[in-house]
Amino acid sequence: MPSPKKPETLRSQRWYGPDDLRSFGHRSRTKQMGLHRDEFVGKPVIGIINTWNEMNTCHTHFPQRVQDVKRGVLAAGGFPVELPAMSLGEQLMKPTAMMYRNFLAMEVEELLRSYPIDGAVLMGGCDKTTPGVLMGAISMNLPCIYLPGGAMLRGHWRGEILGSGTDVWKYWDDRRSGKLDEKSWFEIEDGIARSPGTCMTMGTAATMMSMADALGMSLPGASSIPAVDSNHNRMASLSGRRAVELVWEDIKPTDILTEKAIENAIVVQMAIGGSTNGIIHLTAIARRAGIPLDLERFDKISQGIPLLANLKPSGKYVMEDFYYAGGLLALMKQLEARLHLEIPTINGKTVLENLAGAEVFNPDVIRTFDQPVMQAGGTAILRGSLAPNGAVIKPTAAEERLWKHRGPALVFKDIRDLKARVDSDDLEVTPDSVLVLQNAGPIGAPGMPEWGQLPVPKKLLDQGFRDIVCISDARMSGTSYGACVLHVSPESALGGPLALVRDGDLIELDIENRRLDLLVPEAELKTRRQQWHPPEAKASRGYAKLYIQHVTQAHEGCDFDFLQGEPGETPEPDIF
Repeated sequence: MPSPKKPETLRSQRWYGPDDLRSFGHRSRTKQMGLHRDEFVGKPVIGIINTWNEMNTCHTHFPQRVQDVKRGVLAAGGFPVELPAMSLGEQLMKPTAMMYRNFLAMEVEELLRSYPIDGAVLMGGCDKTTPGVLMGAISMNLPCIYLPGGAMLRGHWRGEILGSGTDVWKYWDDRRSGKLDEKSWFEIEDGIARSPGTCMTMGTAATMMSMADALGMSLPGASSIPAVDSNHNRMASLSGRRAVELVWEDIKPTDILTEKAIENAIVVQMAIGGSTNGIIHLTAIARRAGIPLDLERFDKISQGIPLLANLKPSGKYVMEDFYYAGGLLALMKQLEARLHLEIPTINGKTVLENLAGAEVFNPDVIRTFDQPVMQAGGTAILRGSLAPNGAVIKPTAAEERLWKHRGPALVFKDIRDLKARVDSDDLEVTPDSVLVLQNAGPIGAPGMPEWGQLPVPKKLLDQGFRDIVCISDARMSGTSYGACVLHVSPESALGGPLALVRDGDLIELDIENRRLDLLVPEAELKTRRQQWHPPEAKASRGYAKLYIQHVTQAHEGCDFDFLQGEPGETPEPDIF
């Protein structure tokens, strides 16, 4: 580990330490807030990156958590400052919070660079906030610790436990097919989100909090604590304390985020049945740390890891049950033989040391290798003539009868076309059909929204079918289920093979052999390519235009091309 810092070598001392006119201004204006000089000069200044606003329902408890963090920072002899950053509320932000993940990453990086910050506590939870704050902090490469927001309490309806997202899709299909009345629907609406916190299923939020934990960037096991549990308050305070220690010890993200740490996170992602979105985010995080990561690495690891977490949408429990069963540390304990145990984590201990004493208290929630929920890993990477650069599917969330399937394509040119026709009585669809959604990727949508869980057409719902193969260049919510092939790359808006699919074309999905093929002769595809025209640009100005011009494809992490580079290589600001 790096040499310990001394007060005079703190980064913030560049602002506050010198005996000159500029530093006089820095000190006097900080004193303007009623502070004494000895409260901030010569002490680690800890920026608390707070991704809170009143439209992000997952983070309603963050104002209190800021106070908890401040207690910890002050107790450890640091100076805490709250730095609000753009909040990415998955539920209400359109067209998708994914479009603004890179915006948040840029803001975090520049907040930490432009202010006199020595270290940071990164507050996230709702889906894209976790990768966003981590990506920005990695690029700046100051000492920091991630504070997971935690999941909400389990939902309830008429004696049944509800899981956010997962049960919504299920009951919405019942509602569409006339099996659920309005009164019941509204009762579910009242009972499914009962407290602050993220989705309590193993969706993208829980996945990414668990990934940050598995990477070693949070206090061990912090990701499993429910948002409203008093242990969450204590964890926040301890995170503040640890942030101060990290500054003195000069431990940066690049000291923790090694290739072995990334591999540990992939192992855990597969064992928890994590969201497919995690592949995009983990790829972006790894590349920000200067670690090359491709889809083959995910697939290779996936094939050796069974599903151990019996959590919705792949199982039957929710995150609150997972916490009571022992949480992430107990699950990682089952994976010890597959993990790199010697590597350091943010609390100063190795993975092995952190797992000492971890126990499983409910073996039905956290399974063993001998009795997994399912032998198949959480994610499969597909390649073939329809996805030359890869596509993703979550086998554990699909009906096994569809793991190997050949059927005729039913093509929707965009999301509006899908919404207009999918429930039409005259839609020419059968259970063997393969639904194809085009122009829903990073550039085509733009932002790659969670449109990939295409609804089962009402005609099939009325016949009792609840799953159908669907393919798109979009994502889907981590709480979703179904035989959904996602992240097809290159996307259709760039003229990828997905853009050339027409109604009736045969498509073959073979999960076991990791194949996704369009069974159309190459000569015919060549003719179609010559006839293809790119869709009209969706934006002519502002951030959306910047996004379209610079976002990379799904298999590259959907980061901006101009944000690539080694962590910490951007020069420090001049202070004159």
